[in-house]
Amino acid sequence: MAQWFFSYNGERSGPFDDADARAQAARKPDGHAWQEGFSEWLPIRSVPELDADAGAPPPPPPPLGRARAADDIEFTIHGEDMQFVEIELDPGETAIAEAGALMVKDASVRMDTVFGDGSTPGGGAGPGGGGGGIMDKLMSAGKRVLTGESLFTTMFTHEGSGKAHVSFAAPFPGTVLPMRLADHGGRLICQKDSFLAGARGVSIGIHFQRKILTGLFGGEGFIMQKLEGDGWVFVHAGGTVIERELAPGERIDVDTGCVVAYHDTVDMDVEAVGGVKSMFFGGEGVFLAKLTGPGKVWLQSLPFSRMAGRMLAAAPQAGGQDRGEGSVLGGLGSILGGDRSF
Repeated sequence: MAQWFFSYNGERSGPFDDADARAQAARKPDGHAWQEGFSEWLPIRSVPELDADAGAPPPPPPPLGRARAADDIEFTIHGEDMQFVEIELDPGETAIAEAGALMVKDASVRMDTVFGDGSTPGGGAGPGGGGGGIMDKLMSAGKRVLTGESLFTTMFTHEGSGKAHVSFAAPFPGTVLPMRLADHGGRLICQKDSFLAGARGVSIGIHFQRKILTGLFGGEGFIMQKLEGDGWVFVHAGGTVIERELAPGERIDVDTGCVVAYHDTVDMDVEAVGGVKSMFFGGEGVFLAKLTGPGKVWLQSLPFSRMAGRMLAAAPQAGGQDRGEGSVLGGLGSILGGDRSF
């Protein structure tokens, strides 16, 4: 489904789906519109697809192997450096999330823990949980363990009337990326542990690196997450995230830990950073990731492994230097303040 953006006197809004975009164009036609594939912003009145009388284009078919589409949820991303996502549910809609990601929910939202990722009909606990074979559930749970996730997923279903909300918080500082899988060919390859939440119907699988060097030195090992479906998913990354679209044959070299996600049309490989001196004294490790288009890639500025390594190196228990934060008492001040023990 296309995503539309509008601009009025320099103020931009969006994204809108096709139906909302036509309604917006009917309300405020004196502006400009853009969607992926346009070379420039166009006057709203000159875009035939935004004609209120035009029929909506047929929705894209669901990915192969999927019996039904994911729930069409709405959401809001809150915060800047410590973000969380608030999902708005209509009656009967369900969001799925990693165990322990819940921040707050309305009382009308029922919480169920299911075995696997909850993408198969009837795969959950509680009412209506009788469908799906045991082997399907075991395979789903096994894939999640291989990608660093828990055996279980939590499902949040709105059982009341009107609107209900449920919010999920990221486990460390960074950015929450909302992505509609239907806009990315129905599939994304992501780093392990990056999935935060999504709409019911999204499948969380595994992606094996076919090249031995990439698996050994690519930063994420042989196994990465594969998110499939047509609904919204929320991927968490460290620090600030940038998006790059690579043309066919275009290549960028990236620190192996900074790769968050990419289209399955992108080829990922590794190469040595340079000579022996660069490898051992350059501070960038021995290998860099090579990403070759076509397709989109998402990069993070602060991988969790880098942040954790700096914190561990600075910890007094690991031999790090305690500078006393300006205290005249130095290390003794930390002991008196409860930050350290003898």
